[in-house]
Amino acid sequence: MERGALLSFRVLLLLAAPLYGREVRLDTRTLRARRGADEPESEAGCGPRDGGFDLEALRNNTHKRVFNDLSGSVSLSWIGDSTGVILVLTTFQVPLLIVTVGQSKLYRSEDYGKTFTDITDLINNTFIRTEFGMAIGPENSGKVILTGDRSGPENTGRIFRSSDFAKNFIMTDLPFHPLTQITYHPQNSDLLLALSTEGSLWVSKNFGERWKEIHKDVCLAKWGPGITIFFTTYLNGSCKADLGLLELKRTKDFGKTFKTIGSKIYSFGLGGRFLFASVMTEKGNTRRIHVSLDQGETWNMAQLPSVGQEQFYSILAANDDMVFMHVDEPGDTGHGTIYTSDDQGIIYSKSLERHLYTTTGGETDFTNVTSMRGTYITSVLSEDNSIQSVITFDQGGEWVHLRKPENAKCDSTAKNKEKCNLHIHASYSISQKLNVPMAPLSEPNAVGIIIAHGSVGDAISITNPDVYISDDGGYTWARMLKGPHHYAILDSGGIIVAVEQTHHPINVIKFSADEGQCWHNYIFSKEPITFTGLASEPGAKSMNVSIWGFKESFLSRQWVSYTIDFNDLLKRDCEEKDYTKWLAHSNDPSNPTDGCILGYKEEYLRLRKSSVCQNGRDYKVTKQPSVCVCTLDDFLCDFGYYRPENKSECEEQPELKGHDLEFCLYGKKERLMTKGYRKIPGDKCAGGTNPKREETDLKKKCTSNYLNSNQLSASSSSTPVILAVIGLMLITAIAGLFIIKKYVCGGRSRKSLGGLRNDFRPSGSHFRFAGRPSQAHLGQRQSWDFWSIDTPFCNSTQKQMALKDLRHQKPVKLVIMMILMRTSWNSDLNMLLKVSAYRLGCCYRRVWMQIVHLTPNLGTSPVFKGHCVLVASINLS
Repeated sequence: MERGALLSFRVLLLLAAPLYGREVRLDTRTLRARRGADEPESEAGCGPRDGGFDLEALRNNTHKRVFNDLSGSVSLSWIGDSTGVILVLTTFQVPLLIVTVGQSKLYRSEDYGKTFTDITDLINNTFIRTEFGMAIGPENSGKVILTGDRSGPENTGRIFRSSDFAKNFIMTDLPFHPLTQITYHPQNSDLLLALSTEGSLWVSKNFGERWKEIHKDVCLAKWGPGITIFFTTYLNGSCKADLGLLELKRTKDFGKTFKTIGSKIYSFGLGGRFLFASVMTEKGNTRRIHVSLDQGETWNMAQLPSVGQEQFYSILAANDDMVFMHVDEPGDTGHGTIYTSDDQGIIYSKSLERHLYTTTGGETDFTNVTSMRGTYITSVLSEDNSIQSVITFDQGGEWVHLRKPENAKCDSTAKNKEKCNLHIHASYSISQKLNVPMAPLSEPNAVGIIIAHGSVGDAISITNPDVYISDDGGYTWARMLKGPHHYAILDSGGIIVAVEQTHHPINVIKFSADEGQCWHNYIFSKEPITFTGLASEPGAKSMNVSIWGFKESFLSRQWVSYTIDFNDLLKRDCEEKDYTKWLAHSNDPSNPTDGCILGYKEEYLRLRKSSVCQNGRDYKVTKQPSVCVCTLDDFLCDFGYYRPENKSECEEQPELKGHDLEFCLYGKKERLMTKGYRKIPGDKCAGGTNPKREETDLKKKCTSNYLNSNQLSASSSSTPVILAVIGLMLITAIAGLFIIKKYVCGGRSRKSLGGLRNDFRPSGSHFRFAGRPSQAHLGQRQSWDFWSIDTPFCNSTQKQMALKDLRHQKPVKLVIMMILMRTSWNSDLNMLLKVSAYRLGCCYRRVWMQIVHLTPNLGTSPVFKGHCVLVASINLS
């Protein structure tokens, strides 16, 4: 498991001011609130207290470190699993005109942060670029890469490499300037990929010692299975300019040979065993998802709605069995629909409608609960634009509201004070600057535990949230702490720690040894600090936690960390008697199918809440699975069916009633005969209920993808066409001059700003797996300047005929010359433009032109003197 999670703490924290009794609502781009009053409530369980533990043992194991350097930010990285090695990078930078002056300090710890050594000299006191962070190798490789600024006129980069857990570093000057953080191969840390600022793709096979450029004009690159590399390339100027016209390529030999496996690509991504591509359709203004299971050799269109320019797709989660796909609704609604796939990633069923996923910020609350199999939490946008939380326990088969905690009261947003639900704050609340310091937290080795901020009412409230905990994977909840907190799980759930989020300096940490029932306060410092973050080793096995913050005086500010070791607090190792059997997903013990989820039950050994002992680093989750008999709970709604809210049966989608369910698979039309159910991918049930389902080959050919071999093998050079039409240019110049003067120069040309969006809403143009802390938010709206020229050269009847002809027309490339009467343009500022048009002939409705580069002296001929000459390549598609 990769241990390269990075925590960044900034000096200035944006803390939301306390707000009272308000309900979160989404109104296109803004929040609307409903006012009310909130009642104070008691803490969960026995409440915080100082007794019951030997706090002196904690005082003897609390270690303070003051960082005496000028720094504006601090970044932490753990190197390896259970090694105790931490790197801390402090940086200070000041922008001066077009350059940035900065200073970095590098510190290393071998004891989980109790002590640090200044190792800045190992990197020659080089300023490390914080936007690239510290690239930590996978597994326990001990590899570290730091990307530094290189002084001098060279437009290249410099990295510092370590193969021994940062004991030593080797400086290497790169033959390129990196655009993003260098990417490790997931299994072999010696293999590296990098993109340069000039758009070239570079590869290293010896951990960055030597580099080879394997392709130019690259937008995005990803490691695939084995040593396969997938990447997209542009043909006409830039990634933004060619978005929707990119080529997807593959190499299996580090760039010796290439194969183009896709064209007209908008973006691509990998998830589980699936390769996805968002491809422009023949209409040219919509996109469809394509799926490949053989690394791009064959493709099929996913049975999902197409999306337009202002919409997007997002892979919410993917494994080898299935995919969760969000499809945005048309318009700036802030919501869409979640679809779940079959085991081939081709056939999709509606799972959840009105799923919250903002268009502007790219935020979704979709959270994978890693402590409970098949469980996910997310938010939906109600008809009144309020936001509510829902949870699924069967991998998207059914979504329900979260139960109201027994020890919490319905707030003022609830119409019925006796009936309300828990609503979870996640990424959307954080993006809105609410006082929510952390997203929901769960760990695979802390079975059943979920910790999250929430409010209890009819919808999410922007009142200061409380912290809630579930110990059974989300079926039941209890209020754990009053008010917002930072929290962490230690010792595989044996200890939970929390620090209150407050505007004031703090010196108290809270901890619980019984899954949040009883809390204890520990004063870790006599002198309070301005708190910025809580850091614990990824994996939740550590007994150590670090509190980070700074002390500020009139003229100085010092970073400080306190590392607390809980080993001496829990002095006894857990024994067999400390564990009890626990059936996951148990909701009705009297039911013989109780605990059956995805076709089988799982019985775990879990630590008793009353046991005060250590699970230890060697602790492994013990579970006993048993297969269940199939019921309707083991089936999703099939293609063309959906499950209405609060109903367990699947119903036909209204728009498909009375129609045959047909789809295209590998170029052959298939008809689906179904009772409305299909087995959940990965479900292991046997016998019992098995609704009839049959796919019939209709013996008809069809278009199963827009990536056929004819398109992929076609060349796209326009040079022969340019030479062929030069002789015609002078003949058409006079006619062109007349038309353009009348329809373009006569006030019909205008400049406007458009927006383009990458599909999959992940790291720029790839996937975003929501709920995983090691992955960054990717999708951002991109701007594209273009020229728009309306050319009404023919009447409506002629336009309809032109469009009809176009449907049967293969893509053609032509070159034309247009004469624009723009005397204000100098002749050396004529531009070569790429133009996508619907039709060349008597009319084309709208011409989109994007500047590629300037062509000087193009209009110096006496024939064109005083005019701007546009040479345009027209794509008819």
